[in-house]
Amino acid sequence: MGLKDSQLAHGEEVVLSIRTHWKALAEPVALAIFLVAVVWGGWWFTRDLSYGMWITLALAVLAAVIALFFVVIPILRWSTERYTITTRRISHRTGILTKIGRDIPLHRVNDIGLEKGLLDRVLGCGTLTVSDATDKAGMDLHDVPRVEAVHVQLQNLLYSRDDGSDDGEWPPNEPPRSRGRN
Repeated sequence: MGLKDSQLAHGEEVVLSIRTHWKALAEPVALAIFLVAVVWGGWWFTRDLSYGMWITLALAVLAAVIALFFVVIPILRWSTERYTITTRRISHRTGILTKIGRDIPLHRVNDIGLEKGLLDRVLGCGTLTVSDATDKAGMDLHDVPRVEAVHVQLQNLLYSRDDGSDDGEWPPNEPPRSRGRN
C-alpha cells in the first residue's frame, strides 16, 4: 500500500518504495509450522482412541484461533506496510482495515539515525530513525531491507537539495547566502 500516482504532488517522483524485510514473517511462519505439527501430533497419538477425532478437532480449532491472531494478522500487517521515499518526502503507510500514514517533508529532516542489531547485520536490514524539525516525535522505519544503501540514498537526496547555507534549513527558493563578509 505505497503511494499511488494520484497521491503525488506535481513534479514529485517516487525514488524508493520499500516493504519491510521478510524477517518479520519468520516468527508467524514458524508458529504456523508448529501449530500444524501439534495438530498432526494430536491426531497421530489419539488416532486409535474412540474419542481421538474429538481431541484432534479441538486441537485444530484451537490452532486455527491462535493462527488467526498470531499468523494471519501479522502477515496481513506485513503485506500492507510500505515505506516510500519521494523527491519531496518520506512516507510510511500501514493498516489492514484502518489505514494509517505519516509523511515527513525532506526539507524538515534534521537527522537520520541507523540501527542494526546482530540479526539485522546478518540479514542486511535495520531501523532508520528520521528526526524532523517539529514537536512531533520522529519516524522509525523498522526492518528496512538493505538499510545502509537506503540510508545513503536518503542522505544523497537530502544533500542534493541543500542550498549551501549554514542555517540547517531548506525552504524552497531560498537565495544562496554569501560566504564572506561584505
